[in-house]
Amino acid sequence: MSAPESVAWLFLVAYTVSKSIGLVHDMTPTIIVEDDAWARLIGVVLDPTTSRERWAAFADFMSPDLPDFRGWCGKVQKAAAALYPSDVRLVRSQDELRRHLEAADAIVTEGLSVGADELAAAPRLQVVHKYGHILRNIDVAACAARGVKVLAVRRRANISCAEHAFALMLALARRLEDLSGLVSIEQLPADKRPYRPFDTRHTPGANWGRFPGLRALNGSTLGIVGLGEIGREIALRAAAFGMTTHYFQRTRLSADDEKALNVSYRPLAQVLAASDWIIPQLPLDASTAGLIDRERMALMKPGACIVNVSRAELIEREALLDALRSGRLGGFALDPQYEEPGRADDELLSFANVILTPHMAGSPRFNGLADIEDVIAGLAGALAA
Repeated sequence: MSAPESVAWLFLVAYTVSKSIGLVHDMTPTIIVEDDAWARLIGVVLDPTTSRERWAAFADFMSPDLPDFRGWCGKVQKAAAALYPSDVRLVRSQDELRRHLEAADAIVTEGLSVGADELAAAPRLQVVHKYGHILRNIDVAACAARGVKVLAVRRRANISCAEHAFALMLALARRLEDLSGLVSIEQLPADKRPYRPFDTRHTPGANWGRFPGLRALNGSTLGIVGLGEIGREIALRAAAFGMTTHYFQRTRLSADDEKALNVSYRPLAQVLAASDWIIPQLPLDASTAGLIDRERMALMKPGACIVNVSRAELIEREALLDALRSGRLGGFALDPQYEEPGRADDELLSFANVILTPHMAGSPRFNGLADIEDVIAGLAGALAA
């Protein structure tokens, strides 16, 4: 063991003992973090008692884009100054959050609520950081009255998911999978398209292979089911493409938010019936599993496409396959899949108008890493003030 590693090990032992006998609260900040696969990284970076197994798992997960995970952790710890070390506690429910509020100096929440009741139970609380930028689950006015800072981060991983949705839409619309590499006359017979040149003395020469079925996003209608963090990023980009965007969710946005996003609210049946492109963008739970089922798929206009960068299970698989077999569904794109890793014999792979990608929407890893850096920097600044 090297000298720096020996020092780190001794520090870890001392810190762990202090934490176990209750002294750590006098020594370090306590951060309550809603348990999310990415937000766990806050504990990996800031809490020395994080298990070696978890640390190694994150190092392995980051390795495709960040070979030196240890170096990155050290850089973030140094920038966090007095925030390292911290006592980081992961919670999964509102009740579990409340049980830890008395010790909390900071809270990082994605969906858990922080309101007057939570603030009353958290005498030490100085900052609430949303892991995202929509603050509807945080009582901002109550926090301001208590002098508790509220911070947010516009997550790069969410932006990347929106970009991936458009990559998939464009790939379907422009038939990129079919057309990629078909650049010579010799390749056309294999595609059963004998070459017949246009008379370019009179006409343009574009699409000399006479490939049908291309679409334009401009002027088409997009239906988004669920206008949360990622759904809003998609809506912003749809406006830039000149698309008309309808949305449905349980709680309608304010008129100002609708105007800013260039979206209009419709009941779900109308969204499905009017849209050329459907994007379901919801968390997966008992109320959303199979939301796009056989009945709702039948409401869609013939030839419409579905692009899903949320959870595969939002769409009933057998209903999807039937719609593809019949030709009623114009195209389908999915990331991530119904199984991970998927199967080489998945029937979805047999359709020419289907694009499947292996859980890539939020990548590269630097998106999530930068998001966590921003959260830790925000917490450090707020607690140091």
